[in-house]
Amino acid sequence: MASKGESVLDANDIAESIRRISDEILSRGRCGDIAIIGIKARGEILARRIADHLGEVCHEDIPVGAVDIALYRDDLGCGGGNPEVRGTEIDFDVNGKDIVLVDDVLYTGRTVRAALDQIIDFGRPKRIQLAVLIDRGRRELPIAADYVGKSLEVGPRRRIEVHLRETDGEDEVVIKSSSS
Repeated sequence: MASKGESVLDANDIAESIRRISDEILSRGRCGDIAIIGIKARGEILARRIADHLGEVCHEDIPVGAVDIALYRDDLGCGGGNPEVRGTEIDFDVNGKDIVLVDDVLYTGRTVRAALDQIIDFGRPKRIQLAVLIDRGRRELPIAADYVGKSLEVGPRRRIEVHLRETDGEDEVVIKSSSS
C-alpha cells in the first residue's frame, strides 16, 4: 500500500527509532515512574510500541494511554465543522508520573499544546516529556521534542505521511507535495 512520494524512513528505520527513543527515555527516568500517552491516532500506535519496548527492558508493564485532542483544539469554532471525537483512554493515575507524550509528526506545536491541556485535566504529572517520530520544524508555538526519531526540514507546501502497519499495512514515512 505504498504511497508515491519520497521515502524517508522504512520499517527498519522506524523500529530503530522506537528502540532508540525508548532507551533514551529509560536513561532519564525509572521504569516504575514512567507512563506513555499517545496522541490519537498514530501517536497512540507509536506510544504502544514504545511502552512494549520499555516493558521488555523493565520486565514490567508500562502504563499506556491515549488522548483525543479533538475538543481541545484551538481552532474549534473557526468554521472547521464538527470535530470527530474518538475518545481519550487514560486509565491510570497521572499524578507524580513521568509522562512521555508521543506523536507521529511535530509541526506547529498546536496538537501538542492541546494534548498537554488535556493531560493536565487528569492530574499533575511529575513531568511531561515529548517524543515524536518526525520533527519537521516550523513551530508556531514554543514547543520542542525531548526525543526525536528524525528531524526533517520540510517546506509548508509539502506534507509528511506516516504509515504504520496497524492502520496502513506497512511502516514507512514519506514526503509528498501538497498537490499529490
